[in-house]
Parts: sequence; C-alpha cells; structure tokens
Amino acid sequence: MAKKWGHLLRSWMTNNMELPQDVMMDLPRITMIGQIHIYIENHRGLLAFSDKELRLLLKQGQLLVKGNAFVIKTILPEEILLEGKIDQVIYIK
Repeated sequence: MAKKWGHLLRSWMTNNMELPQDVMMDLPRITMIGQIHIYIENHRGLLAFSDKELRLLLKQGQLLVKGNAFVIKTILPEEILLEGKIDQVIYIK
C-alpha cells in the first residue's frame, strides 16, 4: 500500500508541479549524440563492461548498450559517458 501511495504522490507532483519525470520517478535519462556518444544519468551501477557491451543496473531492470570500440570517458556514481559506435540500446526487465 505504501509503495502505491508513493507512486501516486510522485505522479501527482510530476504532473501538477511540473517537475521532471526522470527525477521524481527515478527513471534514467539517456542522451545520445548520433551513434558515437551516449550519456546516461540516474543509473544504479555498472554491471558489466567490454569494448562491445555496457550493462547498467537501473531501479527497474537493466540497460544494455551494444556496439564496438567502447571507451568509458566519464564515470560517476549515477552518471556515465560512453564513447564508441553504438548499435543498440536495450531495456531488460
């Protein structure tokens, strides 16, 4: 019951107070520049990394980025900047 109430309160605040959904609903914000850069905010941690794959933990599931020649340019507790050729961005439940 408390979980449902918290979700309803966040939805109401987002709609009525014009607060960004990614902040209030704890959603990731993904910004891509073509196929060469991806900036991901509001993740819960790095699960796996190679030159062809990046896997991040989200509040609800995981985010998988596939491609080639990946290099992590910046990594912070809730933000990551990945550079390389990005082929796919997949949400995993």
